[in-house]
Amino acid sequence: MTRDLRRDLRRDLYAVGAAVLLVTAAVLIGHHIQHAHHTLRVNWPPLLGSWGPHLGPGTPVAVFVAVATAGYGPALAARLPWRALLAAAWATATAWILSLALIDGWQRGVAGRLTSRHEYLQAVGRFHDVPAALRDFTQHILLESPDNWPAHVAGHPPAATLTFVLLDRVGLRGGGWAGTWCVAVGATACVAVLVAVRALADEGLARRAAPFLVLAPAAVWMGTSADAYFAAVAAWSVALLALAVTGRRVRGGALGSGLLFGLTCYLSYGLTLFALIGAAVLLLGRGRVRERPELLVLLLAGAAVVPTAFTLAGFDWWEAYRLLVTRYRQGAGGIRPYGYWVWANLACAVLITGLATAAGLRRTGETLRHRHGGSLARPEGPHRWGADARLALLVAAALLALLVADLSGMSKAETERIWLPFAMWLLPSCAFLTRPRAWLAAQAALALLLNHLLLTGW
Repeated sequence: MTRDLRRDLRRDLYAVGAAVLLVTAAVLIGHHIQHAHHTLRVNWPPLLGSWGPHLGPGTPVAVFVAVATAGYGPALAARLPWRALLAAAWATATAWILSLALIDGWQRGVAGRLTSRHEYLQAVGRFHDVPAALRDFTQHILLESPDNWPAHVAGHPPAATLTFVLLDRVGLRGGGWAGTWCVAVGATACVAVLVAVRALADEGLARRAAPFLVLAPAAVWMGTSADAYFAAVAAWSVALLALAVTGRRVRGGALGSGLLFGLTCYLSYGLTLFALIGAAVLLLGRGRVRERPELLVLLLAGAAVVPTAFTLAGFDWWEAYRLLVTRYRQGAGGIRPYGYWVWANLACAVLITGLATAAGLRRTGETLRHRHGGSLARPEGPHRWGADARLALLVAAALLALLVADLSGMSKAETERIWLPFAMWLLPSCAFLTRPRAWLAAQAALALLLNHLLLTGW
């Protein structure tokens, strides 16, 4: 091993050590605060879960997927034809998410997740008249309002609940189908990220990132959470924009990206921050934007469709958000101390993205500092900047969005679930790492330990 490689590995391990210390501090200090004051409102801080070592029917499959992906994933990702790689990534991610969920069994791990008293399926029966439900949606957000919505329904714009209403209307009723939808659609998020990385950086980096996107510890919470579905919609909005600004799908990509971004904003208020990632994509592809100014017109036109439809139906996004802030403060959000969660949330981010991502983010920062390949100030666009630096900028935009969400104070706890959409865009930083098999083994081990030692939930 050369001196430079040893130095880089040592610095990677320093970053990992800092991440471990952050998580350790969040666990120890969090347990002290919870036992002394009971203000964190979680049983196993910083995660929403409880201690409960267990095995389940998904255990052998999860271990097999982990070993196979860590052992053979990097080589297969390098050799498979591109479309085959995308299909394999989706299939493997689906198997990984579902097998982890089944460690808790079918009922607790999949079918029962979205039927609890806080979840979307509790409100499906109240949408028999969809236009009327949308007009009256804001009347049931506050806790003191009559027939107030369950927590997750109140906490999101109505497109989230309408998704499950539509599944029910087409005959896919109950928690089993809802959970399956979230797993199958959520697993496509890794495909969308790969498409974007290939378009904006290069195919080699996308191939190196693929096993890390598949084997992410975030899969523990993607099965089965509606936030996995949100992550996929948001990811595809970025991927289509990346295709548009690199000239592969200019009109369709721009319009489709706008449509999905508009939908994203009506799935989760916090995911409006994906505009920061979209801005990074436009910056990287500004040469194409200058050549084809209609791209921005189509993007904005697409983004207006969903908000216009909901507004005409009687739903006021801004009023709903204002009321949500009030309800958030009425509940656990008003009790949980900001001084703890503002940094403990970052410990949750370490747990959902893994220690490899901590090292990858260190390398991302180093890449941005050196900016190998050129300057962003040059008018010719992203191809004047090195592929590594273009990927680093994309990851940095996602990290910035996550930090803004953190500082907002509207994400105190449960960020292991809420931040899944942002986490997917931090994982490509692992493409900068050497010795991928060892890092993948660490990622898999973390996910398996978390899912077998804790009973996660929300």
